[in-house]
Amino acid sequence: MSKPKLNRRLSSLDATFLYLEKKECPLHIGSTSIFDGKISLKALTKHIKDRLHLIPRYKQKVVPDPFNIAHPTWEYDDDFDIANHIFELNSRKSLSEKDLTKIAGEKMTDLMDREKPLWELFVINNLEGGKSAMISKVHHCMVDGISGVDLIKILFDISPKPDSPPPSSDDSPPPPKLDPTRQFFDSLLGSMEEGMNRFMEMQGGMMYLASSVLDPQMAEKLPHMADVLPAATTPAPLLPFNGECSGERRLAWSEMSFTDARLIKNVLGGTVNDVVLTLLSEAVSRYVRDHGEKTDGRIVRFMMPVSLRQKEKRGSMGNLISIIPVEIPLDIVDLTERFEHVNKKTAVMKETKLAESFLTLGAMYSITPAPIQSALGAIANLPFPPFNMVATNVPGPQIPLYLVGQKLLKQYPYVPVGYGLGLGCAIFSYNKTLYFGLSSDAKAMQDVERFKEILDETFADLKEVVEDIEARSEPRAVGTG
Repeated sequence: MSKPKLNRRLSSLDATFLYLEKKECPLHIGSTSIFDGKISLKALTKHIKDRLHLIPRYKQKVVPDPFNIAHPTWEYDDDFDIANHIFELNSRKSLSEKDLTKIAGEKMTDLMDREKPLWELFVINNLEGGKSAMISKVHHCMVDGISGVDLIKILFDISPKPDSPPPSSDDSPPPPKLDPTRQFFDSLLGSMEEGMNRFMEMQGGMMYLASSVLDPQMAEKLPHMADVLPAATTPAPLLPFNGECSGERRLAWSEMSFTDARLIKNVLGGTVNDVVLTLLSEAVSRYVRDHGEKTDGRIVRFMMPVSLRQKEKRGSMGNLISIIPVEIPLDIVDLTERFEHVNKKTAVMKETKLAESFLTLGAMYSITPAPIQSALGAIANLPFPPFNMVATNVPGPQIPLYLVGQKLLKQYPYVPVGYGLGLGCAIFSYNKTLYFGLSSDAKAMQDVERFKEILDETFADLKEVVEDIEARSEPRAVGTG
């Protein structure tokens, strides 16, 4: 893989993840991986060190703009030491998966040190059954879900015997530091360039929206947008897990057969993402009732990140995402009706290119000068969250992967929460399994394990419904001629 071209200055979106971060809302993403054997700290360190030239961002740290007129820049860390990023956690006792979720929650609670490159790995070797685990953290300003999958392709192998990393094609030293005068003009030009890029992005988006409205086929679909637009303009009704956050993280994990999920979507006529939203919305409905609250006339609003990363951008770092709000009623009792509702809503969003429309709105915010964005982030606080929870579904490789000779058995993703969103769910598909990573704030939601139980029960019920539909369906007649 060739060395990716990286921007030196953070984009507005990347910088936003720095500006909005606070103790109550750490904004790193990550995962917990479980392997079928022991991961040697020495071997892992060498493995990653040999591949760092493929991910040069991992040797760079965030440096604030010295004149506070532009977004921060990525600068090579003169004191980079890989030992400051890869650690081994030891325990006197053999650890269960429940113990591992607690440890992972503790690690995800800690803010990352901005005086060094923003990534960390923690190796744990004494899991029950001779297994090991690796907890990974990387700041959201560096990667989104899709670029995170690109990193997996660099660090993992498809066989127990690791491939030799490609040699570095660029042995030139890091660029020299700029003198104060050049720094000033670089900051000034960087601010102007970012503003111009976002203005052109907004202008292009507005032209796209105008052409969409004039398109007769699109015009027929616009009335259906009325069911979606209120989700972008009104606060989300509060649910039991929406409240003040402390920053302390508690996790719960679940997994479901990808084959079963595909069977459900094939029988009911939709997508795997429709299956996921059906499960989550039904689980929220049951969780609300489990807390003694009514669901009549109430909704859950998911914030769904959508990758806009094109093929030519694969391998680059940073964030190329938009978000779409998805509102689903909580009082739909029948699971097939719930699935049909989800399917119709997501279809309208795809047909009307809603994600691209919201990217245009994001570009309008990005035109705001960097100092104002930074100041707004420092004082940001919302009396009512715009969404109830984050739900992100990232497709991964469907073949077994290996790290330093050990097979990757499970991969539970992590998504940050905060600002009144006390619960989030990230889904990662790997080797024919859907891995659900539930992240919660300990103050806003004290029983994420109960939500996990309800989610598992919901999946079992939905699978049973689909099996009943299949059993009742008549076999197709086979022609003879």
